[in-house]
Amino acid sequence: MEFKHKSVLLEETIEGLRIQEDGIYVDGTLGGAGHASEVCKRLSAKGRFIGIDQDQDAIIAASNRLKDHDQVTIVRSNYCYMVQEVHKLGIQKVNGILLDLGVSSYQLDNEERGFTYRVDAPLDMRMDQRQSMTASDIVNGYEERELFRIIRDYGEDKFAKNIAKHIVMARKEKPIETTGELTEIIRRAIPMKMQVTGGHPAKRTFQAIRIELNKELDVLRESLDGMIDLLDDGGRLCIITFHSLEDRIVKTMFKKNENPCTCPTNFPVCVCGNKSKGRVITRKPILPSENEMEENPRSKSAKLRIFERVIQD
Repeated sequence: MEFKHKSVLLEETIEGLRIQEDGIYVDGTLGGAGHASEVCKRLSAKGRFIGIDQDQDAIIAASNRLKDHDQVTIVRSNYCYMVQEVHKLGIQKVNGILLDLGVSSYQLDNEERGFTYRVDAPLDMRMDQRQSMTASDIVNGYEERELFRIIRDYGEDKFAKNIAKHIVMARKEKPIETTGELTEIIRRAIPMKMQVTGGHPAKRTFQAIRIELNKELDVLRESLDGMIDLLDDGGRLCIITFHSLEDRIVKTMFKKNENPCTCPTNFPVCVCGNKSKGRVITRKPILPSENEMEENPRSKSAKLRIFERVIQD
């Protein structure tokens, strides 16, 4: 299956990066290189682009798409190791970083990857195929209270308790092995009237399991400070999120890096010593245009936030 993915908020992201032709740019979620190819087009021979992705299929597709650009280095890794990977290349500071946190169309549509509830496939959902643990291990191995927690917290599903109960009941009969089996179990746990009006009944649970398996929120939360530190003065970090949990983390972390002071509000001067690392460019997130949402329905939940590094003497 060909790796296809329509880049979301492409023009807005490229504009937000404010690309310098001799700058150094990192894409921590390279995917099919949609954003990356536009960045590379704007770089001179003195510029540098580093693409990072943990998905082998994405690495192959991106390598092919960027093969005519000499200034490209592609690394198979998780973006949580971005700072280490960039330093390994002898680079201490970069001029821009991009993260597109959406699951690619290829991953969703490729039945073998087990991300989608729309076809019957093995329960997998691994972003990195080298990882041994799969979605099946979570569905069949987690205790009921843990299933309830992740479906409630990561899926934000008000029927989380009943879904977890039904999963545990079903797996007592036999292991739950496919996405189709899991989808049917979820259907039985949700009132029919909610299935008619509330979108696909399995969407939130599948999201929750995927986030838990790939530690998506933990990786994001633990990586942002390091990425901001990696930016040179005036460098920008552009992040595209697709659900409220991701967006909340980005918004909170950007705000903390802009104003890290922990002093009580009644203190006349700051004594904590925490210095601002820069400024939030997007007080409100940038959203897709009506035209983009019509052409690419998967863009509807996308939000772009931008942070600019300001190094103080």
